[in-house]
Amino acid sequence: MPPTTELRAPSATAVSAPAGRRFDLARYRDLSLVPVLLVLGVIGFAVSPAFLTSDNLLGVGQQATELSLLVLAEALILIAGRMDLSLESTIGVAPVIAVWLVLPDHGARFNGLGLLPSWTAIPLCLAVGALIGAINGFLILKLRLNGFIVTLGALTLLRGLQVAISQGQSIVTLPHSLTYLGRTNWLGIPAAIWICTLLFLAGGSALAWLRHGRALYAIGGNAEAARAAGIRVDRITWTVLILGGLLAAFAGILYTGHYGSISADQGNGWIFQVFAATVIGGVSLNGGRGTLFGALTGVLTLQLVVNVMTLAGVPPLWNQFLNGAIIIVALIISRFASGEKQE
Repeated sequence: MPPTTELRAPSATAVSAPAGRRFDLARYRDLSLVPVLLVLGVIGFAVSPAFLTSDNLLGVGQQATELSLLVLAEALILIAGRMDLSLESTIGVAPVIAVWLVLPDHGARFNGLGLLPSWTAIPLCLAVGALIGAINGFLILKLRLNGFIVTLGALTLLRGLQVAISQGQSIVTLPHSLTYLGRTNWLGIPAAIWICTLLFLAGGSALAWLRHGRALYAIGGNAEAARAAGIRVDRITWTVLILGGLLAAFAGILYTGHYGSISADQGNGWIFQVFAATVIGGVSLNGGRGTLFGALTGVLTLQLVVNVMTLAGVPPLWNQFLNGAIIIVALIISRFASGEKQE
């Protein structure tokens, strides 16, 4: 639901002092969480000296990698003026289907088909993610169905498929190829952190300098105007939805390798954290605005808050309440910083 040109016009042409202040706030909004991260660092050190140890910080980074890939996917989709709720199911169902196809039947409760060699687990997982994004794109762009309802239905359908294939149990027998990236270290740092950093750099560079990357902002700002300007709106949007599914599946690979198993409810409830991170990171729910750097700082903020709470002995049952509160506060700040209505 892209914003109308009437909503954007005042902020672009206003000359009054209040409007100028709103413009300045919006301009630096993507950096607004940097001071918050510094404050969290000070609080964390005050709570426990273990906060600033390399083991703790690398642990926070490792735990943030899977969520950050979902946030990267959702941020790109939101910038294009769409949203995808099915990402939280893709992170679980893609590795389950891949393992189901490569593991042989060994008489256990979970019986694989063993149709393909084990080294194909990662390509299969990525292919499943891309297929999910492609089907969502077909339903939304070709059949013109409501994107929110389509991806909500896909979330439920894929969750049911994941539980059915895994028969409601965790899968602990996994091919080595599927666990390597989540467990290995490169230069003393988890490989997942390196990979996520490179993906965010590549995505940010594409949005800043590539023609198709810049087109996402035009599509999210006003799809009809973008189409009139010669931008292939449906093709680019479809590509972004496929890329989102691909990134969610890759997040599933990293998560599976990190924990060494696939749980029947893997990814359940993650979409709330994904939207919390993207919103507080400055990505607009209306489309056409936001950066991947801001989205990344949103992920780090959420993870550091949870880490500080854990070190302080706060029960993890409060995490969901905190994520919801962060979303609401971020929306209020966004409303007054940008001068736009969040609908």
